[in-house]
Amino acid sequence: MDIATFRTEAREWLEANCPSSMRNKPVHFEDAFDIYNTDDARAWRDACAARGWTAPLWPKDYGGAEMSREEYQVFQEEMAAIKALPPETGMGLAMIGPTLLEFGTEAQKLEHLPKIATGEVRWCQGYSEPGSGSDLASLQTKAVLEGDQFVINGQKIWTSGANNADWMFALVRTDPDASKHDGISFVLLDMHQDGVSVKPIQLISGSSPFCETFFDNAIALRSNLVGELNKGWTVGKRLLQYERSAAPAPRRKKVVKTLNPYAEIGKQYLGEDQGRVSDFEAREKITKQVMLEKSMQLTVQRVSAESQSGKAPGATTSIFKLVGSTIAKEGSALKSELRGMAGVGWDGEGFEPEELEATRGWLRDRAVTIYGGTNEVQMNIIAKRVLGLPD
Repeated sequence: MDIATFRTEAREWLEANCPSSMRNKPVHFEDAFDIYNTDDARAWRDACAARGWTAPLWPKDYGGAEMSREEYQVFQEEMAAIKALPPETGMGLAMIGPTLLEFGTEAQKLEHLPKIATGEVRWCQGYSEPGSGSDLASLQTKAVLEGDQFVINGQKIWTSGANNADWMFALVRTDPDASKHDGISFVLLDMHQDGVSVKPIQLISGSSPFCETFFDNAIALRSNLVGELNKGWTVGKRLLQYERSAAPAPRRKKVVKTLNPYAEIGKQYLGEDQGRVSDFEAREKITKQVMLEKSMQLTVQRVSAESQSGKAPGATTSIFKLVGSTIAKEGSALKSELRGMAGVGWDGEGFEPEELEATRGWLRDRAVTIYGGTNEVQMNIIAKRVLGLPD
């Protein structure tokens, strides 16, 4: 099929099958489970999954559509044109799926990838521990190989979405006598077993997407070891690179002028002067923020266009994580700042719903420079792995 025909067919199919409730709606991972746990969301996911469009680049044998890079670019543009939400989201598609495609056995791919593509199984991540966050390699959750299974004991923390997950991918210590980077293995385990318990952690934003997860003789099958025994650090690092390389779909160019949300907020709360935000200092801050966001967007698009070879992401993904998370946090803070006192309301009369949501968004996004690897960790990676600076 030529690319023009593919674009036309994709456009017509998306317009006919994407419910209105799954369009033009912001999604933060804290809200994703509730947004995707609706009849419309399930219908949208199932329709796309039947075509392999939840994982368009994956092989058909694993639930994908085997799109070419050119077709995928067109698909993303047509999704953006109608402001459609992705048919499926989460760590399955963004993190463990690509990792299994690279490191998994054929049996692991056939067992897990189709269920990710259809949304049948949700995943969470078991990396951080109470004493092992930025220094992840110091983790102590122990896994002892007994016959054809690992027996796991210990605790993970900040396990996003663990309360709604069916499976976990986890880093565990399988050789306590080896150096801290060498004695780690990467395993997959079923969350629906007696040896696993989950306790949500309430955040300052009011939601509880992060959890503590406890293992008391939990079981992971030997067949669900990904990569080599005691060599899981390599797999675990690559998964983080897939996470950090995740970027928004490119927007299709339009003739109509896109509204600047910061300017609209500024005009509403600070006043308007000849079509501009009346406050000079606010205009300067808005201009700087929008320029940063546009620069980031163009950089992501350029790197995506240069990555046609399908090579796995490398250490440069830490640049995206560092810059992207900083821009996101500063953007949320600016939106609240422009609202003045209306931007710090938490509850009660006198505040509009969007003002209360802005406050929660500001508090929520203060964490983006921490989770997924802190900004300090990203700067260390960039210094050592990208710039080649000495320790």
